[in-house]
Amino acid sequence: MPPKTKLSCRNVWKLYGPNADRLLRTTPEPTAEEIRKAGVIGAVRNANIEISEGEIFVIMGLSGSGKSTLVRCLSRLIEPTAGEVLFDDADLLRASENKLIEIRRHKMGMVFQHFALLPHLTVLQNVMFPLTIQATPKPEADAKAREVVELVGLKGREDYYPRELSGGQQQRVGIARSLVTEPDLWFLDEPFSALDPLIRREMQDEFLRLQERLHKTIVFITHDFEEAVRLADRIAIMKDGEVIQIATPEELVMHPATDYVAEFTKHIPRSKVLTVGGVMTPGAVGEGNPISQSTRISDVAERIIAADAPIAVVDAEGQPVGAIDRKAVAHVLFGGGDTA
Repeated sequence: MPPKTKLSCRNVWKLYGPNADRLLRTTPEPTAEEIRKAGVIGAVRNANIEISEGEIFVIMGLSGSGKSTLVRCLSRLIEPTAGEVLFDDADLLRASENKLIEIRRHKMGMVFQHFALLPHLTVLQNVMFPLTIQATPKPEADAKAREVVELVGLKGREDYYPRELSGGQQQRVGIARSLVTEPDLWFLDEPFSALDPLIRREMQDEFLRLQERLHKTIVFITHDFEEAVRLADRIAIMKDGEVIQIATPEELVMHPATDYVAEFTKHIPRSKVLTVGGVMTPGAVGEGNPISQSTRISDVAERIIAADAPIAVVDAEGQPVGAIDRKAVAHVLFGGGDTA
């Protein structure tokens, strides 16, 4: 049974300029040249996306590609010029202001690059803030906030103020605050880009640990392909307001739809992207402790190369699906990763 679609957008446009509405009425799908000639800026152009329940869906592109604008259309922080945005099959663009406020308060969580913590409030008070707005009884709000503070690894720092925390700790407070209302859908707009590389890596690990426990539907923006590869189930790459390709990290590397997508992926070591299932010999018989087909080559390359015989590969249910040997791994590491 295919996973349920949690969030989708259909033919979404966001055009800026006095002639935007008129342009779409006269030309439902204008080209980039037609948009330019009309004196309009095409921030998002005819975007179509479906995001499954429990999926980490990464939207990426260079600065100015439209990724942040698209996410703000998906959450209706800004109004699309045209199109549909469906959340649990309900059209957000038809929702009343009160209904939209209710959805944002109870079903959506948002984390942005700038933490926006309230400096005069402690960690616990910052995390409790959304519950305070909801008029949650104080004992219940306190208990929920403490639980989430512990979840993000800040137990013992409940009474600290933001100025007393490191950048990574402040970001954890922002994450805790967005999770305290138990949202169904979680938007993260370049949440780790302001952090030092080591702290950023730690926050990515923390993010994956949280997702392992919480199974949220997540829309994550980044301009860093290596970060996207670590986190994403699927990636949408944008350019000039358009969604160029949507695929798994492995599919993007092996089958880029355009030269632009290929340029995005070419500097990433293939071993960090390709999985065991992508380079194994299907149906072959292996030995030893089996490896999951979803494991990245980089995580098991040393073990496979050191083995005297092919190693068995299993699917998510533990059933044998093939085997992988040192030759296949060496081809990924030293031969460019082309498995054809």
